[in-house]
Amino acid sequence: MRRIGRFTVTDKLGSGSNGNVLLGHDPIIDRAVAIKILNNPVGATDKKQREQQFINEARAAGRLSHPNIVTIYDASTEGGTTFIAMEFLQGKDLRELMTGGKKFDPIEAAGIGYKVANALAFAHNQGVIHRDIKPANIFIVENNQPKVVDFGIARVPNRVLDEDGQAQTLFKGNIMGTPNYMSPEQASSQPVTALTDVYSLGAVMYEMVTGQKPFSASDFDKLLHNINHRTPKSPELLNPAVPEKLALIIMKAMQKKPHRRYKSAAEMALALNRFLAKEKRARRSSNTNNPTSSTKAFFSGKGSLFWLGWLSVLIAAALAFLAFTNH
Repeated sequence: MRRIGRFTVTDKLGSGSNGNVLLGHDPIIDRAVAIKILNNPVGATDKKQREQQFINEARAAGRLSHPNIVTIYDASTEGGTTFIAMEFLQGKDLRELMTGGKKFDPIEAAGIGYKVANALAFAHNQGVIHRDIKPANIFIVENNQPKVVDFGIARVPNRVLDEDGQAQTLFKGNIMGTPNYMSPEQASSQPVTALTDVYSLGAVMYEMVTGQKPFSASDFDKLLHNINHRTPKSPELLNPAVPEKLALIIMKAMQKKPHRRYKSAAEMALALNRFLAKEKRARRSSNTNNPTSSTKAFFSGKGSLFWLGWLSVLIAAALAFLAFTNH
């Protein structure tokens, strides 16, 4: 056990290319925290870039207070260790869930997408563009509540990373990871707006409801070409269980040209909310208009044994009464 800042380290949670994630305890608030520690890169240039990315994550997520965005508690450099202390999340990210064989019901996927879209709308209103929305950065906690994490390459007011050439540096260094969920403007190193997050969320939802990424290729450059120039099959063609309206929402979010997408993450959230409300009404109406459902319930399970027992008693009593009157 050791200390980092005011936090006591109790366990190791995981590790990545940028550093390790530790489980810690905040003695002042008496709560568990996740502590992300920056690894010491070999080169001075790489070290500076990763430190800037770390600071940027703290600045971006630290200014956001939303139930579907990870909460940042503290960030500092002490004794040569750069760290971020954040909310300790228990669950799995979407990448882990889908890799593990999780199949998302379209309504379930729409519910998660709606909450993420709301979180992005909140971030955008604060001047923060995530720019790396992908399954690994959407963490699912209890009750299917999503948490948007990892704002390391977010665009935020007063960011420390140099905007000139920044996209190329991050992209070539593969800090953003596999670009399956990148918007066309990101894939071609063009300036991005908040609508890049709308596209990426659409790409994530596409995979959730179909089990397939919208674009895939063995060659990296071909993948970028496909993102920029090809249109994926509509989700309901790959999974007939996907309602047409939900497929339309996903495909609109993934339009090549930003102006053809939803005008904002808030507008996408509204479309998903309307879809979910309509589906709930349809299901309630279907249950109400199905008179056989209560009959089936009556004659099924343990309840049927109870009522059949009483029915036998009543029949026996009726037969006894008829025999007595005839006598």
